[in-house]
Amino acid sequence: MQRATRMKREVQLLEQEPPHGISCWLKKDKIDELEAQIIGSEDTPYKGGIFKLEIQVPERYPFEPPKVRFVTPIYHPNIDNGGRICLDIIKMPPGGSWKPSLNISTVLKSIQLLMADPNPDDPLMAEISNEYKYNRPQFIQNAQQWTRQHAVIGVQASGKSMEKNKAHKSNVTESESESDSDDSDSDVTKLLKRKSQPCNSVQPFSKLSRSETK
Repeated sequence: MQRATRMKREVQLLEQEPPHGISCWLKKDKIDELEAQIIGSEDTPYKGGIFKLEIQVPERYPFEPPKVRFVTPIYHPNIDNGGRICLDIIKMPPGGSWKPSLNISTVLKSIQLLMADPNPDDPLMAEISNEYKYNRPQFIQNAQQWTRQHAVIGVQASGKSMEKNKAHKSNVTESESESDSDDSDSDVTKLLKRKSQPCNSVQPFSKLSRSETK
């Protein structure tokens, strides 16, 4: 009951005031499954791409964090081939920093910031991490190539999702807009700067595998 009430409020807020470059909606009107899209920021190798994510909301939410994974392939040190994400905010303490006061919007903004500022010292993809640390131009080239190959094509392939979320398109344009420096954004930045715990084991996403989404 608490999850349903909380999610109705969160989804309504995401529809009315979506974060810049982010859109999110219920999947088939199920309160425990959502879809989201993040547009790659201008100053990143992911510029021009739209990255689709799936979100599962556990029964004990908000006392447990949502499970989030990328559906769109992305070349990133902290995101593996299955779309799993190494990020403190979606892990329970003591290894993570999830707390009930956080929400889906905060999680998506944290992922958006992680895309722009990877953490190569706590990778899921060791080879990409080394490339990011020691051969940044090659990393940028590879990440841009993956974006063109997967995320831009994904815009056309996910026409139904984009049509469903058409009302929010004005809030997710590719051009950078001046962001608001509110308390929520400050909290997200602090969470990302916090020393993270090793991602030796990331909780699996129980539904689709990446190969099933192509």
